Amino acid sequence: MALLLNIETATTNCSVSLSKDGETFALKEDNDKGYSHAERLHVYIKALCDENNIKQSQIDAVAVSKGPGSYTGLRIGVSAAKGLCFALDKPLISVSTLEALAHQVKTVEGVIVAMLDARRMEVYSAVYDSNYNEIRHIEAEILDAHSFESFLNAGKVYFVGNGVEKTKTLITHPNAVFVEDKLPSAREMGLLAEAKYNAKDLEDVAYFEPYYLKDFVALKPKAK
Repeated sequence: MALLLNIETATTNCSVSLSKDGETFALKEDNDKGYSHAERLHVYIKALCDENNIKQSQIDAVAVSKGPGSYTGLRIGVSAAKGLCFALDKPLISVSTLEALAHQVKTVEGVIVAMLDARRMEVYSAVYDSNYNEIRHIEAEILDAHSFESFLNAGKVYFVGNGVEKTKTLITHPNAVFVEDKLPSAREMGLLAEAKYNAKDLEDVAYFEPYYLKDFVALKPKAK
């Protein structure tokens, strides 16, 4: 039983929540396309605590979305989480971004493909059953018309995340269900973070790094 601060910055959604015993009771987030996490994250954390009359010292642990996702977004979120853990002397918990995203789909049949947009026709994805057990590990893959075909031939497949837009232009299988306009959110992190807290599955604050999945590639600026 814990009071947890949850931080999600893997995409354009800057999201912070408070959860108690695995239940999210407060949320503040904003999907700004400009990646304003550096300016807003600490403001959101302070506001969320103030609005709920909670001192940061009362938090039992800080949970952060570990990736995959945006290199810059993950770096900002993890840096903030580690800074709070150092300052407050609290443990750090990491939560899989795609696992939390999968929890936005409620179904009793088929499988869930949580996917995040990467460059060009590539996505970061993982596959979960209806009980959110991972049945295919996280991969970076280039989409085509036959992607996820074995799962689609077996039953319903629910695609969720900002990788859906490019996916629905390629996959026309009748078993494909596209859950649109969904991004990772701190709303779904509380339950997963609580389980890790109770199991004492904690990170080393000094050495923890986000799960980028792929090396960061800096793009050359366009010639003026």
